[in-house]
Amino acid sequence: MDDVVLSQRTPVVEPRAADPASQAPSIRLERKHPLAIRWMHWINFPVLFIMIWSGLLIYWNDSDSAYMHAHKVYRVGVGNVTLFRLFPDWLYNLLHVPYHVTDGLGNHFFFMWIFALNGVAYVLYTAISGEWRYLLPDRRSLKEAIQVTLVDLHLRKGLPPQKKYNGAQRLAYTSVILMGAGSLLTGLAIYKPTQTHWLTSLLGGYEMARWEHFWLTIAFVGFFLVHVLQVILAGWNNFRSMVSGLEVKRVEEPSLEAERRSW
Repeated sequence: MDDVVLSQRTPVVEPRAADPASQAPSIRLERKHPLAIRWMHWINFPVLFIMIWSGLLIYWNDSDSAYMHAHKVYRVGVGNVTLFRLFPDWLYNLLHVPYHVTDGLGNHFFFMWIFALNGVAYVLYTAISGEWRYLLPDRRSLKEAIQVTLVDLHLRKGLPPQKKYNGAQRLAYTSVILMGAGSLLTGLAIYKPTQTHWLTSLLGGYEMARWEHFWLTIAFVGFFLVHVLQVILAGWNNFRSMVSGLEVKRVEEPSLEAERRSW
């Protein structure tokens, strides 16, 4: 009898239904970089390094004062006053640069074709695929670039909303494309100044073309250093997207794939 009364008085606890919202995923995988862009990016990385290195071998031969033909275009100064020349002898010796000009010329003239073809392929693919919509700066890019720079310098908090690239990246990556085109044109004017005399004249003459080519290379070095630093700061998720093409994103973030399908 007691057992019957106890069973009547004991409430039966029904299993609670799971909250659908609590089971919904909070992150997702999304394709950020197409395969073609990843291939061209990783091809360009070592090629550009070899171009800069071989250019340094050539540059040493031309700027070595022992041969009394150090060109004035390779300096920082005003008028006849030279503040400093690039680069110091100790750096040349540390890198074993002296007397390798023939190696530099051979590598430079070979890899320049790979650099040129890869660059043309990148521009064509970006234009045809529609990826240029993510790349080219828009009217908000300059303002966003300033905001991103201030955040990087810890002068403000909160990054502006972005899709594939923020405003700073749009400006930087578009500038690199223009720098690549400039390097090819100035390099061609130096390589064949007689056959391309019209181009050499358009660039301001042979010496000016060399000056432009040199400082474009310095700009590439600067971009490379900043780019690697930004990749490290951005973390593994960003680096992985350039290797696998996939990026981990929050569910509520805008979808790049959905935007691509709308083109």
